[in-house]
Amino acid sequence: MPSEEIFSSICGPPIAANTAVSKDVGIYGHSLTPSWTIKSTFKKSSAPPHGIALNDTHIFAAQDQKAHVHVYSRLRGNQETLVAFPERIRSLALAGDVLILGTSEGRLILWEISTGRQVTTPPCHVQAVTCLAVTRYHLLSASEDSNIHVWSLSRLLELGADAGHEPDLTLSNHRGAVTDLVVGPSTNAETSLCVSASIDKTCILWNYQTGQVLRTLLFPSPPLCVSLDASARALFACAEDGGLYLVELFGDKPLVGSRSAELPSIVVQVNAPLGVSDVADGPASCLALSHDGTSVLTGHTKGKILQWSLIDNSHPTELANLNASVTNLVYVPLLSPKKPCKVGSVVKPNQSQRQYSITAQLEGDFGEDSRFSYMLNSTGLPVDVVESATASVLNSHSGTKEDTRLLKENEELKAIIEEQKELQKATMQYRDGGKAS
Repeated sequence: MPSEEIFSSICGPPIAANTAVSKDVGIYGHSLTPSWTIKSTFKKSSAPPHGIALNDTHIFAAQDQKAHVHVYSRLRGNQETLVAFPERIRSLALAGDVLILGTSEGRLILWEISTGRQVTTPPCHVQAVTCLAVTRYHLLSASEDSNIHVWSLSRLLELGADAGHEPDLTLSNHRGAVTDLVVGPSTNAETSLCVSASIDKTCILWNYQTGQVLRTLLFPSPPLCVSLDASARALFACAEDGGLYLVELFGDKPLVGSRSAELPSIVVQVNAPLGVSDVADGPASCLALSHDGTSVLTGHTKGKILQWSLIDNSHPTELANLNASVTNLVYVPLLSPKKPCKVGSVVKPNQSQRQYSITAQLEGDFGEDSRFSYMLNSTGLPVDVVESATASVLNSHSGTKEDTRLLKENEELKAIIEEQKELQKATMQYRDGGKAS
């Protein structure tokens, strides 16, 4: 049975003088199945919401109210390095081997961790970039200024590109700071779904490639964190009132798509929560949906991690108490895409470098000969090549015989058609001659 792993981070001072929880640990690696256990810990970190990103080899953690990013090695289990930036970092996201950072001054910084190349945009937002979302081709940045920018990743990372980067599109229907942003799995221009949450008590469903508002959801309390299920058919949201809300996008009354009966401009009121956490737990600051879609994990400002079951709709159960505000919950993918190389150690950003070089570790066996090398180094023609060529020639002969038979049948059919035409012509002439007499 595969093990579900999730990383959590905390921020701020200890809530209580609890000796059972280490004061130095800032990031925890948990095993969710078959049982809840702590597998790894990383010290000296205080990451804000949306301040954690991870891949197979590293964990990147922005530091609250600082211009630092701590880089931890998952392979060695320790802190690998500390990277300083010119502005305080508010949010992080990974796009392959590129770490994207949102700053408190409204800029975006793109750092290629295997080369050290760094790209910095002008202040694209008026206020801090609070959250980032990444797809295969696009980057979405949201800010306290209520705007969401859509960027092309290839243009941002283009070598020799102009420093005056501008977003491809701006989504600007919110009237308050954006608190969270998620994107669906589709990259098709017609089904490119993203959801943004704001302190204006709304969640807006967008087509981020066209800028179209697909639906606006109104909550009784400001939604603080949101998540889409794996197929982007359901939206989960945790609000300031402690409620966990579930919104089905394609239920009996679809909210989006061609089967939706209402116009996209009609606001949908979301009233009944799936459940409500205790007041003593504090509001949720982060949310994560399990891989099988049967449970939701929420991290709360009072230090607890709660698990909500979607099967029996029971009261949430407490999985852990980390004794500080839980700011991030990030699942480790069950299946990681195969890559020809991996980054064993990151290369620190260097804006002054003039040469473009990559530092990575090759994966797999690259010693196998190609087909060309195999044939070139063989004595004469290899037996398997001769057998393959012989079989190909025999198949081509059998195909030629079949083609000859079909051509013969076609010619016979054409001859029959011509005979019928002559017979019809003679019959018509006979009838015309009888009428004339």
